[in-house]
Amino acid sequence: MDDPLVRLVDAVSDADDLESLTRPMLELLEAVTGLESTYLTTIDQSAGQQRILFSRNSKRLTIPEGLSVPWGDTLCKRAMEEDRPYTDNVAECWGDSDAAKALSIKTYLSQPVCRADGSVYGTLCAASADSISLRTGAIDVLAKFAKLLAQQVERERALRQAKSENAELTAHAMTDPLTGLANRRGMEAELKRMLAKTERDGSTIAVAFIDLDGFKSINDTYGHDVGDQFLIHIARKLTAAMRPSDLVARAGGDEFIALAYSDPEDGLRERLENATIGPFSFKDCNLHYGGASVGLTRTSAGNQDISAILKDADAAMYKAKRARKAART
Repeated sequence: MDDPLVRLVDAVSDADDLESLTRPMLELLEAVTGLESTYLTTIDQSAGQQRILFSRNSKRLTIPEGLSVPWGDTLCKRAMEEDRPYTDNVAECWGDSDAAKALSIKTYLSQPVCRADGSVYGTLCAASADSISLRTGAIDVLAKFAKLLAQQVERERALRQAKSENAELTAHAMTDPLTGLANRRGMEAELKRMLAKTERDGSTIAVAFIDLDGFKSINDTYGHDVGDQFLIHIARKLTAAMRPSDLVARAGGDEFIALAYSDPEDGLRERLENATIGPFSFKDCNLHYGGASVGLTRTSAGNQDISAILKDADAAMYKAKRARKAART
């Protein structure tokens, strides 16, 4: 024999989200109350709207999912304000309700679903187009069901918050707090992803190592506040020189790394060099920066050693630095 209580226990035990808990509960609520429509609503009091989230309709009265009605005109609001969870004569109690008239509701039963902080999430309701007397204990059952749903709502809220906090922590772990660029850890994660793509499609990756020549003298002359603003300025200039699909990261100190899908003729090194050249002003600092040293290496399918790739780019940067120094002497 199909025991509704057994089905409820199974539903509660197996439910992993609000919908999977609510659907069988609405069916059980129909069996307990004898009312033909059962439904769960959400309430947005700031917008003044109540929406039918999930519903079950077994006879002629239909409460459609997704229906939104003005909160001020709802039977749920009136029932809560009057502490009247049940009536089998809606017309007598709330005859001026347009929502009740439109849906032809005669019997109505509701219970608020409250969050842990006491605010109202929504309501668990049952209704009928006929006048129906409730069975003994039906209101208590409705209250228990509403409590179970409230607990599930709170679990899902806590899970969303935990996921959001975890994502935020992960983003912080991958981001340089000064410039907002990826840090070295974030850069290596992206390079690993890009290298996996080269294995699939044979694309080529350009890895540029950028060192800000003369940055120490800027810091020493003007102070760390100016130095920090200069790093932020360079980060923006480098980012602007790249495509949206590329990545610029701060490797640490005055060193940056840029990653890009490329071909041998894309002129990436020159673009990055030119991006760093130009005026910079902050407080009492006004200077024309002569540019960074940029070293470039390219890697493709078969070369998956991140340490070796970065070492090659670093070596290319030092080669460029020596050439720039020699040109100035």
